[in-house]
Amino acid sequence: MNAVITGSTKGIGKAIVDLLVSKSINVAICSRSIADVNECIKTLSSANPGVKIIGCAADMRKKEDVVSFSKFVLDHFESVDILINNAGVFLPGEITQEEDGALEQMMETNLYSAYHLTRALVPNMIANGHGHIFNMCSIASKIAYPNGGSYSISKFALLGFSKVLREELKTKNIKVTSIMPGATWSASWAGVDLPESRLMQASDIAKVVWTALEMSPSAVIEDITLRPQLGDL
Repeated sequence: MNAVITGSTKGIGKAIVDLLVSKSINVAICSRSIADVNECIKTLSSANPGVKIIGCAADMRKKEDVVSFSKFVLDHFESVDILINNAGVFLPGEITQEEDGALEQMMETNLYSAYHLTRALVPNMIANGHGHIFNMCSIASKIAYPNGGSYSISKFALLGFSKVLREELKTKNIKVTSIMPGATWSASWAGVDLPESRLMQASDIAKVVWTALEMSPSAVIEDITLRPQLGDL
């Protein structure tokens, strides 16, 4: 079984990669930093020598990089069984106060990357008669919160994209799952003075992905919402 995960060398993406590889699933990863990709492949391969792990540098904000990554994947994998659109960026600010270009940057990274990569890889899933697509949405896909600005706009849009995909692909034996985590320890929270227990662990999100993958062919988890035990920040 082969999986493609974007934004896969840190945080939630890395936790998902670690878990899938531990389950003997081949993975294709990407990051803007080829050094991060190579280090991730080296570490994973040494611990899991029987698993195929491939990767390349790609800036998911750029359509040409997304297309190039999809071609790289299809050159190495005969089938794409799992696609996890996890790449994202968060720039805090209010709509009326945020810097010019914030909306474009977050829409390109958080929505357009998923749109273009899915369009590139879904034909392979259709041809093989199965697949599972995960879109890493957010609590911000459901509610507007202070200083969320264009980030919330992009995540609302990503959830809408997921719902449309679900309707279009359900008769083709391709599952679509939207995951909406609350505050989770990742690079976005680096340096924040909070106890570790206040935020969720990235591994919690990875476990939820695996649970969804283990469902029978006749069932799909459409939407998953996760929050820290003490609530949103």
